[in-house]
Amino acid sequence: MKNNYLLALLSAFILWLAWPPIPYSSIFLFVGFVPLLIACERVMRSTFTKKGKKIFILAFVTGFVWNTASIYWVFNAMNAYLPAWVSILISLIPFGLAPLLMALVFRLYYQLRKRNTVFLSFFGLIAFWITYEYLHQIWDLSFPWMTLGNGFANFHQLIQWYTITGVYGGTLWVWATNVLIFLLIWQRISKTESISTKKLVISVFSLVLIPSVISIIQYISYEEHVNPSEIVVVQPNIDPYEKFGSIPPEDQLHNLITLSEGVAKPNTEFFIWPETAVSARGRIDEEEFRTYSAYEGISHFLEKYHNGNVLSGIESYRIYMNQATPTASRYGNVFVDSYNAAVLIDGSSKLQFYHKSKLVPGVEQMPFGSALSFMKPLFDHFGGTTGGYASDPEPTVFYSASGIGAAPVICYESIWGDYVAQYVKKGAQFIAIVTNDGWWKNTSGKDQHLQYAKLRAIENRRWVARSANTGISGFINQRGDIVQKTAWWVPAALSQEINLNEELTLYTKLGDVIVYLSLIGSLVSIALLLRPKSK
Repeated sequence: MKNNYLLALLSAFILWLAWPPIPYSSIFLFVGFVPLLIACERVMRSTFTKKGKKIFILAFVTGFVWNTASIYWVFNAMNAYLPAWVSILISLIPFGLAPLLMALVFRLYYQLRKRNTVFLSFFGLIAFWITYEYLHQIWDLSFPWMTLGNGFANFHQLIQWYTITGVYGGTLWVWATNVLIFLLIWQRISKTESISTKKLVISVFSLVLIPSVISIIQYISYEEHVNPSEIVVVQPNIDPYEKFGSIPPEDQLHNLITLSEGVAKPNTEFFIWPETAVSARGRIDEEEFRTYSAYEGISHFLEKYHNGNVLSGIESYRIYMNQATPTASRYGNVFVDSYNAAVLIDGSSKLQFYHKSKLVPGVEQMPFGSALSFMKPLFDHFGGTTGGYASDPEPTVFYSASGIGAAPVICYESIWGDYVAQYVKKGAQFIAIVTNDGWWKNTSGKDQHLQYAKLRAIENRRWVARSANTGISGFINQRGDIVQKTAWWVPAALSQEINLNEELTLYTKLGDVIVYLSLIGSLVSIALLLRPKSK
């Protein structure tokens, strides 16, 4: 078994090497699971007892090491306020939960192999894996950061066809290639030829090269329709751990306005400010926002820009006198919902609000409600309200007075391809990401988050204007190229003429079709597992 564990660790190393932000390393994804598949095959063909358990452990080792090496910054963010042992405990959720699900996928694959052909077993493995990734996107402990298709964010020239499939097309591509390469290598190891070696070699090269060549041709030939709009993104560089303490809200607003004016042009239409940029001493009452000095200051600032709009993050709340919502907290005779929100302010008195929907488990919402309420003290100081945030059920598009539709995507939401596509389907002509990546400090977390935004640009053929409090802010064009970006941890503002787009890609229209097919495939595979054994 020792050699099998080494193979599992080799898979983990290859997958980590392939993961963003290492440039152009995505090609290693095509072989990342091959050592693990070889280790599992060895166990299946061995005389070991409890083979299913051993395969489960091998897959968990690969997943745990790969995940932990790629998202180590989760611990780094928590460690700012919490004792080390508490940070480690909480980190085990993202570090260990996904690997457990990965291991379950391999356990089911083993069960399929015991009763079905190799072809049907690999069909089930791929279907179960995509189903796991989808589950990890929709349940209360959602964390789709490590979806395999995200791994191509560092080599976006190869996945322009995400306009059709989204990131799950990348997951399918990775798994199909790994399976074929595994079969090729295993036949050589076992000195058999159940499938023609020549056909396998041709299949591998075709599967890798054909989508890559098509994508590169798309990348080179793609031309944006000219529909210009002048946009400014601002990076105020306020330490998130000091934002609500030592720096007065008035000074924060002055900093945002000064940075904006430094690069603004008379025809600037949108000023994008980061997550929670607009604040007061305490949260802002949305119904009374026009009476706040912050609103007055922003309105005065916009007087210089005829078509100007400020799209900003804001920490806000709403009061309900008679009836509580499921998320509202009671204060005396009133109920209050708190929001991590975005607001659009223009030259009129009209205000548009959007409340972040994809909330961070534990930080912004308590997963599984009352069942895990005993864990609230663990999350108490990690930048959120330990489950106290309310949310909107669906995306909201902000419209300027001139009719431009903007998608106000707040931080964590930008890693949901299907959710961002809903903004675009509703009329968003560009994507505005407002975020605060300072919680993670100077780690690969901020770089991964930036690169994942490239995938949203490609899937929907929309420019991305990204405003991050401490970095990295920038602009991404419709091909996924980072056209401008700021440095980390410096105050900065950037101005860019982008092209608005109204056309919808096939992915925007249809969504994650590959997921739906995989769910059907998983049901078929489960039926194969449950069918009575033939006598």
